[in-house]
Amino acid sequence: ETLLGEFKDVKNVGISFAGQVQNGIIVSAPNILIDEHDIKKVVEAKYGVTLKIDNDLNCAVLAEAKEFGVQNICALYVGTGIGLGAIEKGTLIRGFKNVATEIGHIPYKKAPFLCGCGRNNCLELYASGSGIAKWMEHKKLLCDASLQELERTGEREIVDMFHEALLSAIGTTLTLFNPQVLVLGGGIVDANQYLESLILKNIKNYTLSNSLENVTICKSKIKNAPIKGALLLKDYND
Repeated sequence: ETLLGEFKDVKNVGISFAGQVQNGIIVSAPNILIDEHDIKKVVEAKYGVTLKIDNDLNCAVLAEAKEFGVQNICALYVGTGIGLGAIEKGTLIRGFKNVATEIGHIPYKKAPFLCGCGRNNCLELYASGSGIAKWMEHKKLLCDASLQELERTGEREIVDMFHEALLSAIGTTLTLFNPQVLVLGGGIVDANQYLESLILKNIKNYTLSNSLENVTICKSKIKNAPIKGALLLKDYND
């Protein structure tokens, strides 16, 4: 609303949102507190614009597909949570109600605390920034919640759990979607340069050999890919 108040003659708005969205309505946001779920209806009525809102990883993978020029691609980002966007034959994989590819909430291992979705066995509890923070709180650790600091202070268990869960997430993605390109991004990936080489060295143990054949696995080259993908929503139609 602040931006719409500053800029005149805006006709289209694209929003990348870290949660589940159906027909312009926010239906779930485990890591975000929100006051208004039907943001599309409210903004369009108030400002006379056309608004498109989609999951942030759906937006990110649209930008990544444009960057790489491919029709089959997955984007897996690790930050506060862990999210996945997937495109097959040029079309976003959405599922029945646009909630497919929620890799952070597939059953993984039970943890002694709850995920933002209310369950205690989500992969996100192990392979995300929020998961690392929860494990640190559980263990009553006071150091900085970074992989480097945990390594430095001898808290190798949390780091190892993160690596294992991340490799499982990537292996699952490759096995299920068989993308031509798998792009890795997000704050934790960006802050830990070693992860790319660790993944490339070990991923063969987490997926089928055919799923790895001629597949490119690399870090994202795009700054703010979810935002750039939101710009593409105006012209994207499933």
